[in-house]
Amino acid sequence: MKFVAIIPARYASTRFPGKPLALLHGRPIIQHVYERVAQVFPDLCVATDDARILSVVEGFGGKAVMTSTNHRSGTDRCFEAYGKMGVEADVVVNVQGDEPFIAASQLREIIKCFDNPSTEIATLVKPFGLNAPMDLIENPNSPKVVVSNDGFALYFSRSVIPYLRGVAQAEWSQHHNYLKHIGLYAYRTEVLQKVTSMPQGDLEQCESLEQLRWLQAGLRIRVGTTDVETIGIDTPDDLKRAELFLESK
Repeated sequence: MKFVAIIPARYASTRFPGKPLALLHGRPIIQHVYERVAQVFPDLCVATDDARILSVVEGFGGKAVMTSTNHRSGTDRCFEAYGKMGVEADVVVNVQGDEPFIAASQLREIIKCFDNPSTEIATLVKPFGLNAPMDLIENPNSPKVVVSNDGFALYFSRSVIPYLRGVAQAEWSQHHNYLKHIGLYAYRTEVLQKVTSMPQGDLEQCESLEQLRWLQAGLRIRVGTTDVETIGIDTPDDLKRAELFLESK
């Protein structure tokens, strides 16, 4: 199968404007992401809506394409960028531009999901671990997932799922290993075209999770598992933590 990777990166982040160009250990965040993705995918590009990001990516030798400023999501931006890349692929992998610690093992795991011919979309989860602090699990910015016996997502939620009846909530993680969603997606190309034309569903509007639109429409999302902890960068404070993480290495 032929895979291409696309890294959507917009400039106008509400919580961290210009985030892709912020320096982490002396290099832009987007460069860290690009170089890690390039270890696994020879065909890749950054999909951006800003000439400054385009210039920086091309400056370090990467490939970038300009896309509309009106996209609702990174998925929509990926679809436009794929049409401009000039390549034919079976699967498009969407790697978030604020994940400078994305691991090659995670990218290979999402490729493996397509060994199953019924996989339409793939994503990853990381177990929180038994006895994980409940405040981490309860964080609505870390969506949770429940998965079927055959490895497909049943539901995603910002709430803690499943609910453990008859157990004090402070003790839930002692009895169940909750799964944290890792925001890495891959789509068969014909499915990517399909999801970008779907209207929002009420579940997506409730939870503000676009993957619920796909589930509600009946698409199957294969779930791979990783044990690698990544540090996504949403705010300047996250960038400081990432810098400390690199220094500790």
